[in-house]
Amino acid sequence: MTLAENTPLRAPHPRPDAVLRLACFPHAGAAADAFAPLARALPDDVEVLTFQYPGRRERRSEPCAADITDLAQEAARFLAPFTDRPLSLLGHSMGALVAFETTRLLEQRGAVARLFVSAARPPSEDWGEQDLDTLSDTDLVAELRRLGGVPEALLREEDVVEEILRLLRADHRALRRYECPPDGVVKAPITVLLADADPKNTLAQTRGWARHTTRGCDTEVLSGGHFALTGRDPAVAGLLSDRLRDRKSTPADLVREIYLGGAPALTTDLTALEERARAVMTPTAIGYVLGDAGTGETGRLNRRAYARWQLVPRMLRGAARRDLSVTLLGQRLPSPVLLAPIAAQTVVHPDGELATVRAAAAVGVPFVLSTGSSHSLEDVAAVAGPGPRWFQLYWPSDRAVAASLVRRAEASGYSAIVLTVDAPAFGYRPTDLDQGYLPFLRGHGIANFTSDPAFRAGMPADGGVLQHWARVFANPTLDWDDLPWLRTATSLPILLKGVLHPADARRALDLGAVDGVVVSNHGGRQLDGTVAALDVLPAIRAAVAPDVPVLVDSGIRTGSDVLKALALGANAILYGRPYLHGLTLDGEAGVAHVLRCLLADLDLAMALTGCPSTADITRDLLLPRSEGT
Repeated sequence: MTLAENTPLRAPHPRPDAVLRLACFPHAGAAADAFAPLARALPDDVEVLTFQYPGRRERRSEPCAADITDLAQEAARFLAPFTDRPLSLLGHSMGALVAFETTRLLEQRGAVARLFVSAARPPSEDWGEQDLDTLSDTDLVAELRRLGGVPEALLREEDVVEEILRLLRADHRALRRYECPPDGVVKAPITVLLADADPKNTLAQTRGWARHTTRGCDTEVLSGGHFALTGRDPAVAGLLSDRLRDRKSTPADLVREIYLGGAPALTTDLTALEERARAVMTPTAIGYVLGDAGTGETGRLNRRAYARWQLVPRMLRGAARRDLSVTLLGQRLPSPVLLAPIAAQTVVHPDGELATVRAAAAVGVPFVLSTGSSHSLEDVAAVAGPGPRWFQLYWPSDRAVAASLVRRAEASGYSAIVLTVDAPAFGYRPTDLDQGYLPFLRGHGIANFTSDPAFRAGMPADGGVLQHWARVFANPTLDWDDLPWLRTATSLPILLKGVLHPADARRALDLGAVDGVVVSNHGGRQLDGTVAALDVLPAIRAAVAPDVPVLVDSGIRTGSDVLKALALGANAILYGRPYLHGLTLDGEAGVAHVLRCLLADLDLAMALTGCPSTADITRDLLLPRSEGT
């Protein structure tokens, strides 16, 4: 297809027979020819189309666009005929927002193969851009020199500088006016391109793009500064060529990313995070987050259980690319890892669960929200993105409150209920008792109750919120006869969490009240001296039907731990305290770092044991450690 005369699209190197197309959107102040070097460097089967914004070059007589969405509407109208072949979109800096909005519009008519966003923060976040109309020409030219996007020779040409600054200021007015709509999600997968020496953007700032796609998000690190994409590095063209053909990156690419970009802010040793988090926690947070029941023996047993199994790698099995995905409760998850429910996360960080779920969405890890969240389940859902999320239920003593919580979870897009049954009362935790500290009585972790209409309706006229919460939260009378009622209260799948005996797993399933089980001793926080969860996993797996989902938590720290759990029969794992250590140390970025490290470790463990997919992780990969070794 050839370009019409009146189109704002340009083809720097026309390739009408190309099988793939890439539409490119320039940064603020730039013209369509910014992508000419990239168009030349891409293979002959890729045609690049560039979008010329109004107000520049041959469109100089037209006023600059007042809004990002105006640019997107024009671009979508002219790109629609070019969707007859796989079409991907790429936007650099401000152009990333134009490409994102154009993708949303094009998807109303058809599919976009992939969206590439370069040097850009997510559309739902404040970019923190300064009002350029308040800057002098001298200051603005200094900023251009800092970013390095304009050759020094051109910055000495007065008329050229005048034109660049005119366009730059106009484009920034549109950029500052932009607001991402509430339904700002695309169906296309997103690839974030980030330069390792970009002075405007960091990895932590760009991770939130994952919340804006239903098809997954990955990050590729380029060498260079803010304008690495539009330079002449052949590696950029090679990377784009691979991704246009859907040659996917892997979690293990984090290793290359670190080697190219330098040491991360937090350690990559997931077993060392606890002591580093301890150093910055308050004494009460240390007691609540790091403390176990009784002497802490169960927590130690959980870790020793993983050490008792040794991996026996298999060789030459073609594991160059690994598929970490699993199917669980009818959904295909990107990996066998979900975030375990942890209550009262504002004890360690003011954003608490909001920061955690934003990080989970950025990395592509589903999460299970605790009933004891410090933010309401609706507020958490609002920032969670389109990925799967589950709700963990502590069954209150007031059945009306239980029903209300479940209804709210359904209405907010949670796709499963995880009923925790190993906490009919708080465990004996000396680290909390010695300080007389329970976070819920200090206002942490009760948001789902204070926001619940049934909870508020049941409050006595002369009673306080905390006293009412204390009466309602625990339910020591709960027994097997209650489970069928929960099945009538929700159409969502139900998993029973806290199972350690095969007979309990069988009974729950025989009642027809649950769809799966979570093998767990609550991370050692409930009953001291309890058997390690991993030790009973094989027996519980054998006690239920092969198609029944069996998950496990308690003591998991590394990717090798995850692989061992899967080899012993788990379909997936719930990952707990390490991500809370990341939250403590660096908020949302800390959680994302921990999850990326875990998935990279798992990805490499699969490669090194010869497992191209999770289906290849079988019992014959393990041997029990010999006594005395």
